[in-house]
Amino acid sequence: MPIPIVNSIASWFLKKRFHQIELFLKYPNEVQNELLQSLLYTAKDTELGKQYDFRSIKNYKTFSERVPIKNYDGWQDIIDRSRNGENNLFWPTPIKWFAKSSGTTRAKSKFIPVSEQSLENCHYAASKDLLCMYLNNNEDSQLFTGKSLRLGGSKELSRQNGTVFGDLSAILIDNMPFWAEYSSTPSNKVSLMSDWEHKMQAIVNETINEKVTSLAGVPSWMLVLLNNVLETTGKQSLHEVWPNLEVYFHGGVSFTPYKDQYQKILPQKDFKYYEIYNASEGFFAIQDRNDSNELLLMLDYGIFYEFIPMNIYATSEEKAIPLSEVELHKNYAVIITTNAGLWRYKIGDTIRFTSLSPYRIKVSGRTKHHINVFGEELIIENAEEALKNVCAKTEAEIVDYTAAPIFMVGKEKGAHQWLIEFKTPPTDIDYFNELFDNALKALNSDYEAKRYNSITLNKPKITIARKNLFHDWLKQNNKLGGQHKVPRLSNTRDYINELLELNVLYA
Repeated sequence: MPIPIVNSIASWFLKKRFHQIELFLKYPNEVQNELLQSLLYTAKDTELGKQYDFRSIKNYKTFSERVPIKNYDGWQDIIDRSRNGENNLFWPTPIKWFAKSSGTTRAKSKFIPVSEQSLENCHYAASKDLLCMYLNNNEDSQLFTGKSLRLGGSKELSRQNGTVFGDLSAILIDNMPFWAEYSSTPSNKVSLMSDWEHKMQAIVNETINEKVTSLAGVPSWMLVLLNNVLETTGKQSLHEVWPNLEVYFHGGVSFTPYKDQYQKILPQKDFKYYEIYNASEGFFAIQDRNDSNELLLMLDYGIFYEFIPMNIYATSEEKAIPLSEVELHKNYAVIITTNAGLWRYKIGDTIRFTSLSPYRIKVSGRTKHHINVFGEELIIENAEEALKNVCAKTEAEIVDYTAAPIFMVGKEKGAHQWLIEFKTPPTDIDYFNELFDNALKALNSDYEAKRYNSITLNKPKITIARKNLFHDWLKQNNKLGGQHKVPRLSNTRDYINELLELNVLYA
């Protein structure tokens, strides 16, 4: 079948979905309430369904009173049982796949259940909807006259007790429907390669002669790949390599630090950027308009949403509210109940609503201090544990510290800068840094992946702070006292730049 005909048929098919989207745009709360009842009915005979008597829950109020809110640690034991082959624990259909992501206090890695329903009705449905949104807004698009260059995870799938685990992207590629594989590059074989150095060059070699019309992947990883493409081809612009390239679908980490660098290698003014909000737990929101920084919350993917206002999060007053009760511009922690058997699950993200009709959001951060500029999801527990271990080995003592990203510039990789005030400094700061880097790798699988052969992330840079730097900074900002703390990890350089300036000023 000629490609122009394929393009027309695919565009027609995907645009039909827009009529279904209009249903939850018009009746969002009704769609969510019906979805909750459907999830409860489906799982009524599971172990959890019997424990909380899902069969008798007829409304949100009873659901919220009876089923507890938990994070991964709270559900880990039953998830581990599922990974060991037990069925019908929290979802009636067998869970074959588990998406491996960054860890928590109790575990180096999380293993998020992925059911057949969530795979088809959430992850793949969202991929089609993303195209639907884009095509609806760009009627002259020639997206399907070429292929999408996809950049997924770095790990192959592993098998254990009849179940499979690995990066979500690897699970998606392994189960990809024919229409997606037909329109994508590189091949599944290359996409699932585990060695990133060889994989990057293999992707370059396989794609530079393809007709690529779109890009899809995490900004930090994609930037490394695209710089390799330019280096290999000797071109200055990606439009010289792929003249039909028209859009980049991105998500996973903030795009803000990378935007200028992308515009340098994609200089065409009409080039489009479309953001998505997804995670191992599900696909949540999609940019539904050109040149927008707001995301439409998708309400019919088998995910029931609740929200905890951040001003009461982790307090004795903590209480979740349904979608119908949210307010504009407030910061909320996201709670999800899904068609993969996650019940009132804290995903750790925070969002703000920018519109209530329809429900549009911006991702505002994480519920804990973290650094996730490069997809490493480094959390405070990782930092504290690593520093504690390294100090014990080097007989060093730390007074205070903070950390922030060093953003990519051109072809230079990113890194983390750690500003540390020592009470007793290590005798060899380079050795301390080496131990610290290795400790973080051991504690956080996502950090370990990004540090592999420094393909995206260089080793940490440690800057030694002068005595009393953090005390002076708090005093300067009128924040001395027990209620004010030094921000340990940040996704921006706002705090660390202030501290570095003060460190030099009074050194």
